[in-house]
Amino acid sequence: MGGPVESGALFKVANLFGYIRETNYGRHFEVRTEVNPSNLAYTGLGLQAHTDNPYRDPVPTLQILYCLENSAEGGENMVVDGFRAAERLREEFPRGFDLLTRHCANFEYSGSAGVCLRSRRPMIELAPDGELVGIRFNNRSTAAITDVPYEDMADYYAAYRRLGEIIDDSSMEVTFKLAPGESFIVDNTRVLHARKGYSGAGSRWLQGCYADKDGLLSTLSAIELQDRKAA
Repeated sequence: MGGPVESGALFKVANLFGYIRETNYGRHFEVRTEVNPSNLAYTGLGLQAHTDNPYRDPVPTLQILYCLENSAEGGENMVVDGFRAAERLREEFPRGFDLLTRHCANFEYSGSAGVCLRSRRPMIELAPDGELVGIRFNNRSTAAITDVPYEDMADYYAAYRRLGEIIDDSSMEVTFKLAPGESFIVDNTRVLHARKGYSGAGSRWLQGCYADKDGLLSTLSAIELQDRKAA
């Protein structure tokens, strides 16, 4: 809140704790309506809650979105706790939860200039001790699922469908509208983000970039260590 309203201000946010994760989209990307959009994000349509870049290995673990203009009607941002969605699925459908953790989904992206990205990872990722460590959910980037045995396919898709329904449940979302100079950061391995549709009147311009949690966690640990020494 109260940040500078100037292009590239999101870099100042990232520099507070770490480093930009550059991708084929560049050091940052523009989120505003385009005449001939190459991505649904560049339209005024609403976006289902999703994690970004599931086709990368590793995925960018943080995303920063910074608001420069937001006078259009609508366009509110939404976030959903993917771990809570996964826990709800486990409570309702234990077998389906198990299938989404044991079998890999395929994610793909093909862009201009010879960009072709693929990853093969479960939608719900667990550590060896069973701890939830990651969510990958993005219907626009999910390719054909080929690793699920035939006898498990029906339950796998039922679990995938139910996870999507849980994520779309309005009780799961936190909704807010950014003002110019405001930004937010999401943990892209846990928090899904979305956007409500907006009208052609007014303007909406956000800039986004990626960073990684290791830089943020290192900065936090260094601050805590410094505070302990000063105490």
